[in-house]
Amino acid sequence: MARSSKPREGSLQFWPRTRGKKFLPRVNWKPISLVSSDQTKFLGFIGYKVGMKSSIVKDNTEHSLTKGKKIAVPSTILEVPPMKIFSIKFYKHNKQVNEILIGQDKELKKKVKLPKKKEIKNIDEIKDYDDLRVLVYSQVKETGIKKTPDLIELALSGTKDEKIKKLKEFMNKEIRINDVFQEGLVDLRGLTKGKGTQGPTKKFGLKLRDRKSEKGQRGPGSIGPWHPARITFRAPMAGQMGFFTRLIYNNKILGFGSIKEKDINPEHGWTHYGKIKTDYLILKGNVQGPAKRQILITPALRKTKKQEKKKLEFMELR
Repeated sequence: MARSSKPREGSLQFWPRTRGKKFLPRVNWKPISLVSSDQTKFLGFIGYKVGMKSSIVKDNTEHSLTKGKKIAVPSTILEVPPMKIFSIKFYKHNKQVNEILIGQDKELKKKVKLPKKKEIKNIDEIKDYDDLRVLVYSQVKETGIKKTPDLIELALSGTKDEKIKKLKEFMNKEIRINDVFQEGLVDLRGLTKGKGTQGPTKKFGLKLRDRKSEKGQRGPGSIGPWHPARITFRAPMAGQMGFFTRLIYNNKILGFGSIKEKDINPEHGWTHYGKIKTDYLILKGNVQGPAKRQILITPALRKTKKQEKKKLEFMELR
């Protein structure tokens, strides 16, 4: 039998493997808005990872082996404090042509430079534009994490008139998770857990070399030929590991609620997080990043039949 060889692991699609520039990544809103064009709504929400628990759910999936039975599934809890609108941006030919400033909370001074005088413009006066987006910030001061809010630019689905009507409805009001998501599948964008500089064995899963290897055990046997005298990007080398921007598709929403209506906090709080004080969202499966990591929740871009047909009725947390 031939000797097995495993030179490296890790997809070459993610290159270069560098640290993420910001906690909430950029999003291409155009394909998401086309998928979610059935109703007018905000196409994103900011959440914070709390921790993991086992959820007891009732399986109502058609033709499932456990149909009608209670099963335990791993789940992740996100705290989703309400958001507010900071400004409305108007675009023409993919360039910003106007902006209306709305929110001026004191905490925003740590994040953006605010004008001394607030200019109030009427949203109906601006006519010459192709699309509009909204800059929102999280009310993270209501949680026990920090005081400085996180800002992100969100798109809306629907026509221009429908978007204007939706913005007028939430102009000086809080946007809650129920106003954006109800049930179904969502995508999660965020940064993974950072692990600093690591060697190729830990980073790419190389097999350890023999005990009497001449130049160490925890490295590749060869990094390439003499000619051409260069190292390709495919060679597993030491470098940054973790703190990468990643996207998880098709996460199932098991349930959500407010801590005032139903308290799901453990007696001594969640490990490395504390206690949830606002709204929360329960998702099936795992979510990237450590506790307190910012997560951007968006509608599912490419739903699969396998995930979409699953019907799980949330019962309780264990």
